[in-house]
Amino acid sequence: MHRKLGYLFFGMAIVYGVSGIALNHHIARHWNPSLVERSESIQGVRPMDRESVGKEYIQEILEKAGEKDNYKQYYFPGQGSLLIYLDKGHINVNLETGEATVIKIRNRRVFREMNFLHYNKPKQLWTYFADLFAFSLIVLAVSGLFMARGKKGIRGQGGILFGVGIIIPLVFLLLYLWT
Repeated sequence: MHRKLGYLFFGMAIVYGVSGIALNHHIARHWNPSLVERSESIQGVRPMDRESVGKEYIQEILEKAGEKDNYKQYYFPGQGSLLIYLDKGHINVNLETGEATVIKIRNRRVFREMNFLHYNKPKQLWTYFADLFAFSLIVLAVSGLFMARGKKGIRGQGGILFGVGIIIPLVFLLLYLWT
């Protein structure tokens, strides 16, 4: 049973393992596992006061950025800044200095799909399959305790490793939650 469940849920273990690592680093703000961002400065944008910004100014910036066909809308997130929304990106403009940056966004292949499953975005039937996987992990863990016998089993090295595996999460709970 242990071996059959291991084979059956190999793919799920890879999906949850890889996306779990990716999501841990996303939470720590190292990177976004679902998206790739590329930024590039735009040269020659004129400084402008907020009240004078209009269609002509927006079109000028879009042409300099090579994004004329991708325009959606614009707004002012702050007094001296302009944000131009594009299809799959945006342009940040400092109205006081004329500094402008175009930021293009695209989906990160493979990680996006794994995160989609990890976050249970499909819902419905996927929820039951993911629950079956979680239950199978419990069965795999418990059945794995009794596979080896003797010095390498639960009464020897296995027992020591089992104890360490219980203590490690408790130490982190003590450090981060219970203090």
